[in-house]
Amino acid sequence: MKTPAKSTSPSLGDSLKSGFAAVVIPLEILIAIFVYIYILGDGGNFQGGDHANHPLPGNYLAIVYKGGPIVPMLLSLLMMTITFGIERFITISMAQGKGNTQGFIRKIKNFMEANNVDQALSECDKQKGSVANVVKAGLHKYAELTKNTAIEVDKRIQLIQKDIEETTQLEMPMMQKNLVIIATIASIATLLGLLGTVLGMIKSFAALATAGAPDSVALANGISEALINTALGIGTSAIAIILYNFFTSKIDALTYGIDEAGFSIVQNFTAQAKI
Repeated sequence: MKTPAKSTSPSLGDSLKSGFAAVVIPLEILIAIFVYIYILGDGGNFQGGDHANHPLPGNYLAIVYKGGPIVPMLLSLLMMTITFGIERFITISMAQGKGNTQGFIRKIKNFMEANNVDQALSECDKQKGSVANVVKAGLHKYAELTKNTAIEVDKRIQLIQKDIEETTQLEMPMMQKNLVIIATIASIATLLGLLGTVLGMIKSFAALATAGAPDSVALANGISEALINTALGIGTSAIAIILYNFFTSKIDALTYGIDEAGFSIVQNFTAQAKI
C-alpha cells in the first residue's frame, strides 16, 4: 500500500505561518539580541569595564561577544534548533502513541489473523496517537465493507486502501511540521558562520595592513570574530542535522508501521472475502 507522505510534507512557508513558529522565531531573535548586548557585552566581562577592550582572562562570555554582530543571529538559530527539537520530540512521541509501535502493529496483525476486529479496535483506543488513528480508520472501513456484499471485492479493497491513505494524509503533516525549519537552520547556520569568519578575517588583515606596528587589539578582535562565528555556525548546524535525521528516521519508522498494519488489514479482508 502506498502512503503519499512526501506529497503532504509542509513547506517552509507553511511552517513559518504556524502559530508556534510565528511566536518562537521573533521571540528568540529578541532574546538573542538581549543576551548579546546585556549579558555577553556587559562591561564587567572586559578589562576596564569597556566592551571595546580585551576580555578578562578566562571570561568566555566576553570572548563570545567578540564574535561580532553575527553572534546574536547564530545564538537565535541555536535556540530555535533546541526549541523546535523539543517540540518535534513531544509531537512525534504523541504520534507514536502510548506503547511500542512495533508491539502495537504485531498485536493488530495477530487480531486480524484471528478475524477479531473488535479487539483490534480496542487496542487502537488503548494505543492512541497517529498510527493508531490510521489503523482505526482502516478497521472501521473493514468492518463496514465486510457487511456490504453488494460491492465487488476489488472495489471494497480499493475503498479500504483509500480510507487508510486519506487518514495518513491527515496525520503525516502534523508529524513533519517544522522539520523543514530545522533543515533550513542546518544550512543557514553554516553560511552565517562562514560570513562571520570572512568578516573577522577582513578585520584581521586590515589590522595587519596598518602602517608601523600592527594594531594588536584589532588583530585579536578580528581573529576572535572569525573563530567564534565558525564554532557557533558549525555547532548549530551539526545539532540541527542530527535532530533532523533523528526525527525523519522516527517518522519513517511510523510510516512503515502504518504500511505494515494497512497491508495486514487489506490482506485479511481479501482472504475473508474469497471464502
